[in-house]
Amino acid sequence: MVQISVEFLSKTYRVPERAAGLGAALKSLLHRSYRDVVAVRDISFEVQPGEMVGFIGPNGAGKTTTLKMLSGLLHPTSGEARVMGHVPWQRKPAYLRRISMVLGNKSQMMWDIPPLDSFRVLSEIYGVPAAEFTETLDELVALLEMEELLTKPVRNFSLGERMKCELVAGLLHQPDVLFLDEPTLGLDVSMQGRLRRFLAEYNQRREVTVILTSHYMADVTALCPRVILIHHGRLLYDGELSGLAHKLAPFKLIRISLGNGQRAAAVPALPAGAEVMEQEGGQLTLRVGREAAPQMTAQLLKALPVVDLTVEDPPIEAVIDQVYTEGQVGDMAPGDDEERHGAS
Repeated sequence: MVQISVEFLSKTYRVPERAAGLGAALKSLLHRSYRDVVAVRDISFEVQPGEMVGFIGPNGAGKTTTLKMLSGLLHPTSGEARVMGHVPWQRKPAYLRRISMVLGNKSQMMWDIPPLDSFRVLSEIYGVPAAEFTETLDELVALLEMEELLTKPVRNFSLGERMKCELVAGLLHQPDVLFLDEPTLGLDVSMQGRLRRFLAEYNQRREVTVILTSHYMADVTALCPRVILIHHGRLLYDGELSGLAHKLAPFKLIRISLGNGQRAAAVPALPAGAEVMEQEGGQLTLRVGREAAPQMTAQLLKALPVVDLTVEDPPIEAVIDQVYTEGQVGDMAPGDDEERHGAS
């Protein structure tokens, strides 16, 4: 059974605009002009129960707008969506009780009271039985290691501590679908890692369906085997993250450490097809075609005094940056709707 189904979903905003200056301001009082801004354009995809899907794209790509439509906060301009059989923007109580949305830049916590009081208020709003509330809260608090935070005013918390509370608030009613928008925004590396481990373990325990947006690719690579990539509101790619790297970067990086005092700058002629990316001291980084990597590795081991050699895929950040810069994936232009929807 498909948990989330999206078909040709679009959202266009009508925004006012005027030139700078007093004259333009006065003129706009009588004759206001508008322009249409397309935030999401004809995107289609499906998500299965229990999946964790990364929803990625540059700033302004339409990620948050899509999540707000799926959570019922926005009405689409056109298109359809079903989440667990419900139309999200109808905002029926039976639907809202089964979803949750956590925004990294928004807070559900009341500033001057302890989070435990906010949690109790939320349990009443969602009608969570007292015994179930206690059991769920104990589980979440243990997973997030936040026992000492429950009775302190939220205003005294660090950003990471507040984010822990936001996750508990969003999961107290045990939703079946969780929308996460930049959950590790502004957190230090240690806290990011802790929240990733929590989300992975919680997903395994509860089999909750998760759509995650993040500009930190480490979040996506750690949690999401599948990614949906959008750019300028269009869906460019839907599939495995590793598949995106294979499609966009048909090469491997070979990193070599040389012995016998050999300096990288003084190596003899390299095999044809090897491109030098970096060379410093006894370290050498080459770029070679993906299919040629095994044969090239054998030739390098034979020709050079190699003490260490690794073959790697290019950093995923570089691959994603290429997509953001070019606005397309490989030979697939943003308007190729048939191929794009077939990937879903």
